[in-house]
Amino acid sequence: MSLTNGLKTDRLDLIRSHLYANGFSSIQDIADAVGASLATVRRDLQVLQEAGAIDRVHGGARIAEGTSVELAFQEREKRQLAAKRAIAAHAYELLSPRAAIFLDAGTTVLQLAKLIRINPIPLRIFTNGLIVAQEFINVPNLEVVLVGGQLRSENASLVGPQAEAMLESIWFDQLFLGASAISNDGAIYSVDSAEASVNRKMLARSNSKFVLTDSTKFGTTATYKVAPLSEAKLITDDGLSNEWRTQLEKAGVETLFADQGAKS
Repeated sequence: MSLTNGLKTDRLDLIRSHLYANGFSSIQDIADAVGASLATVRRDLQVLQEAGAIDRVHGGARIAEGTSVELAFQEREKRQLAAKRAIAAHAYELLSPRAAIFLDAGTTVLQLAKLIRINPIPLRIFTNGLIVAQEFINVPNLEVVLVGGQLRSENASLVGPQAEAMLESIWFDQLFLGASAISNDGAIYSVDSAEASVNRKMLARSNSKFVLTDSTKFGTTATYKVAPLSEAKLITDDGLSNEWRTQLEKAGVETLFADQGAKS
């Protein structure tokens, strides 16, 4: 590799890292971050777009929606926020006081955790999400247990054999589970094998099971299958297409729709 090509590769890596950490950025912001001219950045963005790594948006760019690289948790938390909050509000109404519940590490489930923090009711809460657990510090009426395991930094979650062994000894009244993708085969998918495995264990150890996911996740794919969506009840937003509503009905998936107009 020539020195020139090496420098270009380094610059492309810097651009990807910047977009990963900051989300959508203008061309000027990218140029400032990587120390290149606007013309050079435009050429680099074209290369990255052709490789499927980014999406060009008017005046700038962002990490591609379909990329297998997960966005930073904080960036993903902001996406479809109104829908996530509406879904969380619907899920909150289903909570049973004094129940043992499991909250996974997903960003939609995090919104449910925020509602519990604001309006606490007596609950025994188990979670493998570090950010989820932090919501409950010094909140009354809650007994909170953080499941141990190997830290998965991309999702601030704890996974692996230790986490699964702990789950094997506990039974949950209610599970609230997020999803990276709902594929056209009607199954829940994850971008990480360990995350998928621990999610399957959560489903196996729970009585009432709820999948919380916004409508943009439907018809998308990820690498590792978790379980058929029919294994749980679904809570999604009212933006779900008629085609998917029909498919879910045919598959016998009990679906609850959250009104986005009810939460902002």
